[in-house]
Amino acid sequence: MAAAATSTGALAGDLRGLDALRGRAARDPQGAVREAARQFEALFMQELMKSLRATTGDGGLLDGGAGEDLASSMLDQQYAGQLAGMRGGLAETLARQLERAMGIGPAVPALPKVSLVPATSPTHGARLPAGWRPGARAADAAGTPSADAALRPPRIPEQRADFVQRHLAPARAAESATGIPAAFMVAQAAHESGWGRREILHADGSPSHNLFGIKAGAGWDGPVAEVTTTEYVGGVARKVQARFRAYASAAESFADYARLLRASPRYRELIGQRDAEGFAQGLQRAGYATDPAYADKLGRTIEATLQLQRAQGRPDGRG
Repeated sequence: MAAAATSTGALAGDLRGLDALRGRAARDPQGAVREAARQFEALFMQELMKSLRATTGDGGLLDGGAGEDLASSMLDQQYAGQLAGMRGGLAETLARQLERAMGIGPAVPALPKVSLVPATSPTHGARLPAGWRPGARAADAAGTPSADAALRPPRIPEQRADFVQRHLAPARAAESATGIPAAFMVAQAAHESGWGRREILHADGSPSHNLFGIKAGAGWDGPVAEVTTTEYVGGVARKVQARFRAYASAAESFADYARLLRASPRYRELIGQRDAEGFAQGLQRAGYATDPAYADKLGRTIEATLQLQRAQGRPDGRG
């Protein structure tokens, strides 16, 4: 360890140490790279300890004295030299990067050439190879299961496609009651719930199945879920506690949403609305949400939902 400290000091304050390192580079490039990386880590650690010491001075009677500053600097240098070069540290990472950049490191196996974008895409109506799924690796395609294949979470497109497929049936029931296309209502449920990832939960963590963010007002006598949510007051976002309606299933959420639109005069213009932009703008004008950009965000989600349905062969949301 003492040798490490001496070497660090040579590089930091003695040009002879730097000349010695240059000479070693000619004889042993890999060794010189590792030593340079270790010494860089030592200097970095020394500066880090110096900064910490300046921030957390002990406030003693001798604090800031020249003698103490010198002693502290020497102690920091010694500690830095002892800590540098440890396995898994900065020096090891830096050395690997330098070796690769200089072409002197161990050979790295070439990765198989795998196109990140399949030659055929669902959005173009072409047929994909059997068993293909977004994010599949070369090992999966070859029939050899990858180590993390079973642990890898579904990709976002898969999650969204599953969300659309799961909620089409209750959305079609709501369409028959309101005249609003099922795709529009599925998209609104997706926007309000973050495609099912931001569902309103009860205090015990159980789902409320409230996909539309409908609050529990004075006229609601059913179960509720109280959570912290974001409201916009004068265009400024604020966190507030709010009570939301809770349902036994997602189908109940769609049915209650349809009843709300039919019963409230605020949403009268939405009944039978078949235009996506008109639907989104109508909801914002009616005060469905306080977010000033609600209509724009919902419009983008409707378009994404329609694209997913076209990819699934359901251009109008019907299976």
